[in-house]
Amino acid sequence: MKQAVAPNFVRGSNDSGTVPALERALDMLEHLHRHPAGLTLSQFSVALNLPKNAVFRIAHTLVARGYLARDEGTLRFRLTARLLSLGQPRNGDVSIVECALGPMRDLRDETRETVQLGVCTGSEGVIVEKVEGLHALRIAVDLGLRFKLYNNAPGKVLLAFQPPGDRERLLSQLELTPHTSRTITDRDELRRECQRVIEQGYGTDWAEADEGIHCVAAPILGRHRELAATIWVSAPSRRMPRETFAAVARKAICAADIISRRIQE
Repeated sequence: MKQAVAPNFVRGSNDSGTVPALERALDMLEHLHRHPAGLTLSQFSVALNLPKNAVFRIAHTLVARGYLARDEGTLRFRLTARLLSLGQPRNGDVSIVECALGPMRDLRDETRETVQLGVCTGSEGVIVEKVEGLHALRIAVDLGLRFKLYNNAPGKVLLAFQPPGDRERLLSQLELTPHTSRTITDRDELRRECQRVIEQGYGTDWAEADEGIHCVAAPILGRHRELAATIWVSAPSRRMPRETFAAVARKAICAADIISRRIQE
């Protein structure tokens, strides 16, 4: 099957301020993000419409700097965790992930379910850390996974606890596409949901993004009491039905408060 070139790739720009080699390297990294199994030099060359020798030089430079790894068996290049480590969220000079890991593990041990940490980036959330649950059947996610701000508990927290002007700007930009029969698709209803999240201090979703998955999330605050991140518990709906949300929320809020205090110290 012929592989389509992603439409957002920038090549041949006439802007004298751009660096073509850097644009190509970024194109390769962004394209590889969509192919976690990795790509060969030939696949890169076809997908990005670049000469093989240019792809070779850029790829091997990225390998030497630790951003890519190459499987000697399949000859495929794949992303390493180096980019993720550079992008670890911080509040001032404090690593949010370092502050969060201990409380995340404690919350996981209390609930026995998967616990995740996320931050807001643009009009989406992104998972920056996870602690997998203790059940044989558990929620598994990849670090770096992006999620919407309207159809899940962490997204609602990241939206609701924005400054009012920023929240309204994001609300007006979101495309409220239904993912299940319970997804909020009305903007006024989402505004009311944000207010509810603020008043109760946590967000929930009952299979609003994915059938059979429930989440409960709490906000983490930075040094100036601004929203820094969110922590949440994800579980199959049969193990975490709606009637347990308030009890799980108390535990999530406790963990979030501990992380917030560590950040603020």
